[in-house]
Amino acid sequence: MKNCLLSTSLATLTLATLTPSALAKDNALLGNGTGDSVQTDTGAAPDLSKQLANPLAALISMPIQANYDDGFGFDGEGERWLINVQPVIPFKLNDEWNIISRTIVPIIDQSNYTDSRFNESGLGDVLQSVWFSPADPNSRGWIWGLGGAFLFPTASDEFLGAEKWGAGPTFVALKQTGPWTFGALSNHIWSYAGDDDRGEVNATFIQPFCAYITPTKTTFTINSESTFDWTDSQWNIPINFMVAQMLKIGDQPFQVQAGARYWAASPHDDQEGEWGLRLAVTLLFPKG
Repeated sequence: MKNCLLSTSLATLTLATLTPSALAKDNALLGNGTGDSVQTDTGAAPDLSKQLANPLAALISMPIQANYDDGFGFDGEGERWLINVQPVIPFKLNDEWNIISRTIVPIIDQSNYTDSRFNESGLGDVLQSVWFSPADPNSRGWIWGLGGAFLFPTASDEFLGAEKWGAGPTFVALKQTGPWTFGALSNHIWSYAGDDDRGEVNATFIQPFCAYITPTKTTFTINSESTFDWTDSQWNIPINFMVAQMLKIGDQPFQVQAGARYWAASPHDDQEGEWGLRLAVTLLFPKG
């Protein structure tokens, strides 16, 4: 049971897309009841969609992402809502280097996972990633970042986290050419302290991604957020299909997201072959 809980907590940390995507009406004006309007942003900030497709862009953003999945637990009847709050903050180290900080704060509500009599709700384990990245792409157009990832045992319930402190390396590499962005992110977390009665964390996360941005700033994305648990030799492979649109309310740009997730592999047998849902909104704070 504890190994299954560890696999679930690791999967929880992986459900965070690097390229926030969304569904909206192209070139539409939608009243918001406040006198302002929500409009498709196709020209006021032409580079924001491209920056969002790049996890190492010098752009402050605040994604708030909701994920729904079922098929968890011993009897396959478990359900879970996962809300990821993911502030991304870049820092200029000097003219040649940036530091990119991304924090994933998971808020979880799950039912029928450990037992049909119990539901758990609260905070999960926080994952902090920090990348050092060149300010400009290299001579071949590649953008990359290298740094560390840190797992904090902040879960408010023993069934919502691994109860371990962890750390390890993380790496991002991507290329943007025309309307395309493609690349991958990876990290590896080892636990080094925490509850001795819980399984050790020894997991590799791999996220290949590909995005296409249309002239109307609609972004189509496919990625995989795969985790391999080396302790139990188990894969967790959700594949996400997403579509996005850049919008504005007044001077505030933001992106909304809708997408589906297919579970190609899971430590929960009843979850394999099932589908999940992702919805999100990302607030953007461009310089100037």
